Amino acid sequence: MTAIAKPGKIIAVHLNYPSRAAQRGRTPAQPSYFLKPQSSLAGTGGTIERPAGTELLAFEGEIALVIGEPARHVSPDEGWAHVAAVTAANDFGLYDLRAADKGSNLRSKGGDGFTPLGPVAIPVDGIGQGDWRVRTWVNGELVQEDTSDTLLFDFGRLVADLSQHGTLETGDVILTGTPAGSSVVVPGDVVEVEVDAPGAPGTPTTGRLVTTVTQGSVAFGDFGSKPAVDDLQRIEAWGSGEAHAAAVAAGRATPLDATGTVPEATDDAQPPFELTEALRAQLSSVAVATLSVALRKRGYHDIFIEGVAANHPGDRIVGRARTLRFIPARPDLFASHGGGYNAQKRAFDTVGAGEVLVVDARGERGTGTVGDVLALRAKVRGAAGIVTDGGVRDFDAVAGIGIPVFSRGAHPSVLGRRHVPWETDVTIACGGAAVQPGDVIVGDGDGVIVIPPHLVAEVAAEAADQDAADAWVAERVAEGEPVDGLFPMNRAWRERYERERDAAASGALPPEGAR
Repeated sequence: MTAIAKPGKIIAVHLNYPSRAAQRGRTPAQPSYFLKPQSSLAGTGGTIERPAGTELLAFEGEIALVIGEPARHVSPDEGWAHVAAVTAANDFGLYDLRAADKGSNLRSKGGDGFTPLGPVAIPVDGIGQGDWRVRTWVNGELVQEDTSDTLLFDFGRLVADLSQHGTLETGDVILTGTPAGSSVVVPGDVVEVEVDAPGAPGTPTTGRLVTTVTQGSVAFGDFGSKPAVDDLQRIEAWGSGEAHAAAVAAGRATPLDATGTVPEATDDAQPPFELTEALRAQLSSVAVATLSVALRKRGYHDIFIEGVAANHPGDRIVGRARTLRFIPARPDLFASHGGGYNAQKRAFDTVGAGEVLVVDARGERGTGTVGDVLALRAKVRGAAGIVTDGGVRDFDAVAGIGIPVFSRGAHPSVLGRRHVPWETDVTIACGGAAVQPGDVIVGDGDGVIVIPPHLVAEVAAEAADQDAADAWVAERVAEGEPVDGLFPMNRAWRERYERERDAAASGALPPEGAR
């Protein structure tokens, strides 16, 4: 372990983790950077002021590179050799001043104490650039965790790219980007960041970089740009609309404006999510069980639509949710809402191509919630499938129509026995899972899960990688290898797998002795 000298330059990368890029809704083709001043540096055990008149101070746990031998016009293959040490960093920023900066981040990320580093730096000798892990805790709760082998732009490439434009000098620091999970902190919160190398001998670690948030008392003057926030900034700062709503409920955040609307997105804002054909194909190729593991790692445990199964074995569904909600039967309410062009008919008449109609039947299987005519209507409209936590009428006929249907089974009764069709396109509970219109629904023989849109790209990519690794492990087991150390893969097996995977991707077979 080494002490950390005061760097001449602090250079930060905007977006570098796929998980964060998925949150932002864009993946850069090349890295982009900004500078942070020396005066923003702080050490462990310090405090950071949330300036008076602001509300959106956000943390970003990061892996920081400390340059050793100066670098100028080096190649990506040479870049990592110019890194002497790695340490932990917290790239604090004020969303309240982001609009004033327009990308430079001088005001929004350059305040005193906005760049804690430390506590110590780990020499990189014998440790690869993909072997590092960063974790962040807020008030003792783990909120960020990712590894450097997932980066869009690896450390060597960052060093090489920056060295094209100027000399990286000994002691300069590069902040390499933050993973998903960055959010807002308020006075009294304690943020801790740690970087380690779990696979290296002795598991070297920086220790925890601890920062306590305090409330500033000095207001901004009448000169220069003043803090300003809107609903879009609130949602981006907290990480998502759901995270902001939870923070409001906990008394930690300012509610959205009374209109409840979000301003039109700027160039830096997250565009509307689109379930592209490429994403749909990727989701169709991976198992629901594998997707559920990726979601669990991100804190999403209750995303299963429990108790439903495919009416026709082997069916799969992938699509964005449209929702229909039933309430318990009552004669007067069925009289007012059950007849005519009711919510059920409207839902099946308006479901779009590639969408999944998700029906909240409260887990009541004692009556049908879809029959042959409505299932046919959904198929004609190009729907990707139907999910209901109730029963299906005309079960055999529905199975023969050819649209995937996941339900709790067959029941011959008509709708009015237990349900009143009440409303469409609202947040519902189906099989114990919350489902919002626009969520992504994926189902196979293991069941049906719900994926929030902002997580789809990263979860699909991770699940595809995991499915490929699991298939490779299965091949080794079929060859007679024991599962101990292979499932899950230890370091040696992981290195062999990655070697063979990379060789297959390049079209070259590895040498026989390396397999």
